[in-house]
Amino acid sequence: MLHVVQNDAVPPPDGIFRSMFAARKSVFVDLLKWDVPVLDGRYEIDQFDDEHARYLILADRDEGHLGSARLLPTTRPHILDSLYDMLCEGPPPRGDTIFEVTRFCLDRRLCAPDRRAVRDALVAALAGHALDHGIESYTAIAEFGWYQQILAFGWRCEPLGLPCLVDGRTLAALHIFITPETPALLAAAGIRGRHAILANERLAAA
Repeated sequence: MLHVVQNDAVPPPDGIFRSMFAARKSVFVDLLKWDVPVLDGRYEIDQFDDEHARYLILADRDEGHLGSARLLPTTRPHILDSLYDMLCEGPPPRGDTIFEVTRFCLDRRLCAPDRRAVRDALVAALAGHALDHGIESYTAIAEFGWYQQILAFGWRCEPLGLPCLVDGRTLAALHIFITPETPALLAAAGIRGRHAILANERLAAA
């Protein structure tokens, strides 16, 4: 089940939020060793998890987290302009129709085939959400291996500057453009919106 959470929408059950923040802690703190805030020793929550953030959350029928992404408006302080503007050759893109994709998180419990299905479902959901809500582009920051995957998804995507070594990690900033043609471009690269349904049905039935 895909939950889209934003400040003017009815929130999902609290369990879905808890499982998302716990999964973020498992991935970004326990696995990747990021130095980011942790609440109650269980949940990765930072200063950008406020009323302006919106979330795309894939969860199973038991409210278990499968994958998620956070979207931040670029008209307010966000990660790229606040912490990593050195990754951009010019000013970071900003505007009412530009959002930053952050905390793209795939649950560590997933096996490889399900991880790929959930990843594709989230990517397709990002494109669909943009088209449904007047978002024309996304910005993002990625470590180099993930950065190369994002470039290969098929959508129009451009680097905002050269990759840089920051705190021992090679990071790069991206600008992803969403147009009515984007779903077909993703599908041509093997990423289809129907993966969201297929992945959820298979995982929820397990």
